[in-house]
Order: sequence, then C-alpha cells, then structure tokens
Amino acid sequence: MNAYSNHIFRHLINGRLESSEQWFDVLNPASETVVAKAPDATRQQLDAAVAAARQAQPAWAATSLDERRQVLKSLADALLQHAEDLAALITLEQGKPLKAARAEVTRAAEQVVKVAALPLENDLIEDTDKRRVEVTYAPLGVVGAITPWNVPVMLAMPKITHALYTGNTIVLKPSEYTPLNTLLFGEWFKDLVPPGVINILGGGRDLGRWISEHPGIDKISFTGSVATGKKVMASAAGSLKRVTLELGGNDAAIVLDDADPAEIAPAIFNAAFLNSGQICMAIKRLYVPDALYDDMCNALAEIARKTRVGDGMDPDTELGPVQNAAQAEIVAGILADAKQHNGRFLTGGERLPRPGYFFEPAIVADLAEGTRVVDEEPFGPVLPVIRYSRLDDAIRRANATQLGLGASVWSADVERANAVARQLDAGNVWVNRHVGVEAAVPFGGSKQSGLGCEYGIAGLRQYQQGRSLYLQK
Repeated sequence: MNAYSNHIFRHLINGRLESSEQWFDVLNPASETVVAKAPDATRQQLDAAVAAARQAQPAWAATSLDERRQVLKSLADALLQHAEDLAALITLEQGKPLKAARAEVTRAAEQVVKVAALPLENDLIEDTDKRRVEVTYAPLGVVGAITPWNVPVMLAMPKITHALYTGNTIVLKPSEYTPLNTLLFGEWFKDLVPPGVINILGGGRDLGRWISEHPGIDKISFTGSVATGKKVMASAAGSLKRVTLELGGNDAAIVLDDADPAEIAPAIFNAAFLNSGQICMAIKRLYVPDALYDDMCNALAEIARKTRVGDGMDPDTELGPVQNAAQAEIVAGILADAKQHNGRFLTGGERLPRPGYFFEPAIVADLAEGTRVVDEEPFGPVLPVIRYSRLDDAIRRANATQLGLGASVWSADVERANAVARQLDAGNVWVNRHVGVEAAVPFGGSKQSGLGCEYGIAGLRQYQQGRSLYLQK
C-alpha cells in the first residue's frame, strides 16, 4: 500500500474530472507492485475532449499575452505548492530517486515561467513609403500532446506551456507507464484555466493513435522513441497536421587528449547515468584517445562501484530502476550482446537478482561499432567507452549514425573544443558538459532524432501559423 493506492485518478475533460469504464494498473518499477489504477479513455471521451478544446480555443486565443502569462504562472505555482506530493508519486511510478523527482517538479515550474516570459512579436520585413511587409502569427488551434515515461512532468509542462502561451488549447496523453502524476496535476489545474483549455486523458497506445489521426486536432507534439515517432507522423499525415517530434538519441561525447580524466569523469558519469541512463540526450557513447583510455575507464568504473542502486524512496539511493519490463528486456539484450562480442565489463553487466528492474551501472570497454551497445540507444544504465587514435576518425564515427540529438566535447582547451563542436552533426552540442535545456534556446534533433523543436522563439513558432501581409500605403 502507498499514499495513492486508494486515490481515484480521473481524466480532465472540459473542466470536469471524469472516470472511465475501464482501468489499467500502473506498476512501481522498484517492486513490480501496483501503485494505483489509471482510467483508460474511450474514443468517445477523446472526441468530447477535442470538442471542448475546439470550443474553448477562440476565447482563449483572444486573451492577451499578459493574461496567459498569469494563468501559466498559476500552473507553475500549483506545481510548487504540491511539489512534495507530486515528487513522491513520480518516484512511485517512474522509479527515480525522490531527490531527482523533486528537482524535476521544481525545474518544470521554473521553465513554465521562463518560456512564458519570451517575447512573441510579429516580424517586420519592410517598411517604406510605398508598403509595409510583415509576418503575423496566429495559433494553430487544438494541440494533441503525447509524453513519455522517463521525465513525465518535465516533458508534459513544456507542451502545455507552448500550446497555451501561443493561444492554442491542448489535449494531452501521458505515457501509460507513468500517467498518474499528470492526471494528478490535472486535478489542480482544473480550476486555474477556463474549461476545455487543458484536457488530460489516461490511456494506452490506442489513445495515442486516435489522437494522432483525429481530424479535430491541428498539431501533434510527441516525445518518445524513433519507432513510435514514425507511427505518429504517419497517423498525422492523413490530415496534414503540423508535427513536432522529439525522438531518441545515441549521443556521442568525445574526450580530447588534453583532458584530465579524473577531473571530467564525475560530470561524464552523471551525464551518462542520470535517471539510470533514461534520458534522450544522455551520453550513450564515449570516445577516448589511446593515451587517456585506461585512466578514463578506471575513473568511471570507480564512480560506478560507489554508486548506490535502489528504491527511489530510499534517501541513500542514487540510481533507481529501469522503468518498465519491456525496457529492462532491451537493456538485458544489449548487455548480452556486448558480452558475446567480448566487451570488457569494468562494472555491471547483470540485472540484479531481486524484485524490480534494477541494473548496476555498466562501464563497458574494448568495443566499437558493429555492437548493439554502440550502435543502438540502450536507454538504460550502460556506457561503452570507445578507443580512438585520430581525432578526425573520432569525429567521423561520432557522426556516423542516423540519430543526432546531442553531442559533446571535453577538453582543457575550450577553443580547440569549440572547433570540434562545430563539426558534430547533432541538434544540440555542448562543450565540457552534456544534457540541459534552456527556455530561450531551441531544443530539437537532427536526422532521425526528430522534427522541429521546442523552447526558444523557434519552439513557440512551431505552435503558430505565420501569415505574410503585403500592406500598401
């Protein structure tokens, strides 16, 4: 039993909380026991939510930016007011340590306010004696949002913020693995926005497909795997919906030969194993020059051995479980493939023999391209350390993937690192750090890591329709 076992979670549709005829269990990945039941929306409930969003949208679009900012700030305040309850629920259904869950809620609330402070203005192209040419921007209408299980609040709130700030309304579906936190804050948001402006529905993959293909939805914003993103895009094509896809990554980090392994190892380890590696922009491949290879491997392995894996509710836990059974199977398969290819496991390599989807952090040496751990996104606590002899070869290998979400360069010489960073083919490239989203900076992937972006003015424009006006004088 937990504090939410008997809580009745409901959809938010047109300003009202609604139950469902069918329910599904949400599991705690640390114990494989039921946290609570979530409502499973019917197609009729989705239709009702979309109809409510369409009806509410014109009036919401007519409000001023200042009014929308105040409403969004009230949502952020609600998150902070209930932060402890929400963080506990995140840990129960997602698995991350409670400290990390608290940070997720706080960060999400901060980003709401920062995104809603960005200026939204028309673009003046020309203003002469004869004419004025400007581009104006209007909301698209109703946004359908589908969010994943790894950072559920942090990835739901930007979609709500982007949609509402630009004058759209929203119908949001959280992952069926972690729907409870989103349904819970829907209860708090119910009285903070006009009916129909925010609608939140629990449900499985059928609901995601229904949203993607629904003719009453004008835009889809999806965060998740590449495979599912392709399905979302195909479903949305029937009505030529606008689509923003933030998909997976197989992020490379390149260590230059002037770096100090002991100095950079803690930051690299954190960027690889944050949330037990279940971050789309985590470091997934680490390229290290011959001269530093052994020292880098040993420094990372030493940190891994001292890292405590356990239930996120335990205050001493540093890494929680993999979130679900399906993902645990993927991680186990990748580890098995690494062993078959004679990977040298400095730490980890096995699922822990206890309830829950637990793995020790795995540092794998002496592997290269052609193995699953290097070629695929593990989305779990495993990092291959890959040797290189020439920097140009490391850059080539880092770029030789169909994914391109993030990348980083690590060096004592920032000018040299900056020059390498400019050669990496990814949507986000960092120097001497990895992982991070800023409200004013567009975030999106190249190649098969996504379409479009969120954050920054460019991200807000993804939720608007531009119109070019040629006005005569």
